[in-house]
Amino acid sequence: MMRRLIELAARKRRRVVGLMSGTSVDGIDAVVVELTGNGVDTRQEVLVFDTITLPDGLRHEVFSLFDAGASLDALCRANVAMGEAFAEAALIIIKQAGLQPAEIDLVGSHGQTVRHLPADGATLQIGEPAIIAARTGVVTVADFRPADMAVGGQGAPLVPLVDALLFTHPTEDRLLLNIGGIANVTVLPAGSGAGLAFDLGPGNMLVDAAVAHFSGGRERFDRDGERAGRGRIDEGLLAELLRHAFLRREPPKSTGREQFGGEMLAGILARGQWDEDDLVATLTAFTVRSIAEGITRFCPAGCAGLWVAGGGVHNPRIMAGLQQALPGLAIASLAELGVDPDAREALTFAVLANETLMGQPGNVPAATGARRPAVLGKIALP
Repeated sequence: MMRRLIELAARKRRRVVGLMSGTSVDGIDAVVVELTGNGVDTRQEVLVFDTITLPDGLRHEVFSLFDAGASLDALCRANVAMGEAFAEAALIIIKQAGLQPAEIDLVGSHGQTVRHLPADGATLQIGEPAIIAARTGVVTVADFRPADMAVGGQGAPLVPLVDALLFTHPTEDRLLLNIGGIANVTVLPAGSGAGLAFDLGPGNMLVDAAVAHFSGGRERFDRDGERAGRGRIDEGLLAELLRHAFLRREPPKSTGREQFGGEMLAGILARGQWDEDDLVATLTAFTVRSIAEGITRFCPAGCAGLWVAGGGVHNPRIMAGLQQALPGLAIASLAELGVDPDAREALTFAVLANETLMGQPGNVPAATGARRPAVLGKIALP
């Protein structure tokens, strides 16, 4: 088996599957990419990308793990079930690419985060990589975050290295924003790779949770920002939300569902009756303002533009709000840089798996707070 890894590392070009399930747990983002080289010599060509929907039963099973009283038995079962789901997603995306599993060199799987506790140096992603390797017959790299935490980092964000490898411009400073469940930003100084990167606060998480609550689970997100467009912002609640301590904390910093998830929404709902659309509008404004204020407060001025990825790029209310709040920045979809904005995170873990195969660090200490660079992930052999 060691010979297999050596042979893979010796290849000039590798076909890699990247898998990611984010905090919204709405599906598994899956990509097949051809990678040439590694490090600063990395070149990528995405062959196919898709989001594989998770069965409702499994999604509910995962959501039950976010509760403080979740059982270890449930956690163990979900780890296996998500491993099977990631394996199935890999097989589906390989077929969509017109390939056979034997033609894939590597799988990189982020897994599904169920706890992220950076203050305690702890994080947990499920989706058993041994199952992915066994079902696909492909070497699988997974569980990337603990290696960064082991050297003092927060285990997040992990996109900055890949952002630097793929999107650094020789003469212009750039900002890359991801609006998933949580929003995070990467600063790319001209010609020099990743600089500052950090979580900004909530992305779609609170909005999605409110829409799901009000619709009885029939809707999972505010399609085209329609609810927010109908609602009126509660300025008092918005001002209160913007006083959240995380938003003022200096980077490096990361956050998750523990601070901006169901517990926060439950606290808001418990205060009394809310007009549904008004609350969605207010939470959407919270996302926009926390992103804009974090960028203004902590990112350097003079960047050429802000390129946006993640589900939030499809919400016109968020995109228009960002342009209004950040008038000095040209704001555009990551698609303008040649990458599907929905594929960015799956692509990230394909590239990070490639770096791990080559024995190269995958974290950026300036972003995570780690004491040193670290090779990320664990390797599961088929």
